Formats: sequence, structure tokens, C-alpha cells
Amino acid sequence: MKSGLEAGLTATRRITIDKPRTIDFLGEDLRIYATPELVRDIEVTCREFLLNYCDDGEDSVGTGIQVSHSGATLLGMNVEITIRVTKVDGRAVSFEATASDGVEQIGGGEHSRCVVDVAKIKSKVMAKAQKVRGG
Repeated sequence: MKSGLEAGLTATRRITIDKPRTIDFLGEDLRIYATPELVRDIEVTCREFLLNYCDDGEDSVGTGIQVSHSGATLLGMNVEITIRVTKVDGRAVSFEATASDGVEQIGGGEHSRCVVDVAKIKSKVMAKAQKVRGG
């Protein structure tokens, strides 16, 4: 992991709410930003931020998330997700996130990630897959 990652650093990502990011079960007139997509977008924002601090062969995986989603964002609107590093403990990094759609804050929460060595985690996953296959 590269140096310089510390509490207080921030980043913002702007997302246009496209059809795949919306719910469909309330009908076409109520195509609004789906909560699972907000969760995914917060995770992606944090991962992309952390990639700036990863060495070759490293990436990060999510280890926890707590999100509230309190506002309806319409299809075609833009959302800004702002993240702030709240804690760095070795390879474990905690974030605070907020999401706004230009009219109101629509959600936010906390997310934690761990920087991992991709080859090492692949080895562990392949060993588990071998056990599942009965080997």
C-alpha cells in the first residue's frame, strides 16, 4: 500500500441515474434510484478512491456497510456521492458517505474496506473452491 492515505481525505463521484439503477416494481412513472444500487455506488466510489493508494497487485474488498436511503431520485437525475476517510488501521479503511441529488440529501452511511493482495486472496478462494468441489 502506498503512503499518504489518512483520515480526512475526501472524494466525490457524480452518477446519472439510468434505468438499470432504478426500481421497476412501482411502475414506469416511479422509476427511482434503487437502494441496492446506492449501496453499490458507494462501494464503487470507495474502491476507486482506494485504488489510488494500492500498489501493483493490490485491490480492496468491502468488509461492512450501513446505509440509509431517505430520498427518491428520479430516472435521469444526477447523484453526487461524497466519501470521507474516517479511519485507517493498517490495510483496513473506514469511510463516511453522503449522497445528494441536487434537490436534497438522499442518503448516506458508513462503509469499510480492506486492501488485499489479489494473488493471495485468489489462492484462498481457489482452495475453498477445491473443498466445495470435494477435493
